[in-house]
Amino acid sequence: MSDQIAAVTKSVEDAIATAKQNLEGLVKAQQEQIEKASAKVLKGYDELTVLTKENVDALVKSGTVVAKGAEEAGKQVAAFTQSSLEKSVSNAKALLAVKTIQELVELQNAYAKASIDALVSESTKLQELTVKIANEALAPLNARVNATVEVLSKKPVAA
Repeated sequence: MSDQIAAVTKSVEDAIATAKQNLEGLVKAQQEQIEKASAKVLKGYDELTVLTKENVDALVKSGTVVAKGAEEAGKQVAAFTQSSLEKSVSNAKALLAVKTIQELVELQNAYAKASIDALVSESTKLQELTVKIANEALAPLNARVNATVEVLSKKPVAA
């Protein structure tokens, strides 16, 4: 009988050892899956962090371009205003020195034509500068939009 008890005990111990090995294997497999999933999540988070930082950098760069462009445009407008004021003063002095009405009309017409021509020319320059600034300011943003779309389009959609 002792042999039978020993055999049953051995069978039970073997069954327990097999169950323990199976359980350890299952726990290990689950742990590996969790580690893989965690690594993917962390990698995705790191990629998103880098993407966001690059987007913020592009926004700062764009803002810097706009600020410098606004400064340049302001200087251009100030220079034109100064020049126009000087021409107005010069014209006023010339008008005070005229001898005839005909001379006054001719001088005033010439001044008006020159002023309009200068205004049109300056407006064109300012418009060109504005377009240039807008294009330069949008360039880093466009690049980031394209990069963001490219990165996000490669990511699988979460279910």
